[in-house]
Amino acid sequence: MHIDWAALGQVFGVTLVVTVGIVGLFTVGIVGTSRKPAADGATTTAPGTGARAGALAAFALCAVAVTYGIYLIVAT
Repeated sequence: MHIDWAALGQVFGVTLVVTVGIVGLFTVGIVGTSRKPAADGATTTAPGTGARAGALAAFALCAVAVTYGIYLIVAT
């Protein structure tokens, strides 16, 4: 049995980068939809339109990446 260590290292590297990227995008989406404390500290404010749009784009990119990964696994 022969193991191609170079190919295994490439797969590990790409997997690590893509995983960190997707988790980072998801984190950006969560932060974009979270409420922020107001200046007086008593109430919270809803995220602005730009933050919501950025969060939506981040979640959409996550969905595209996961869908593409599933496609790569299922495609024959």
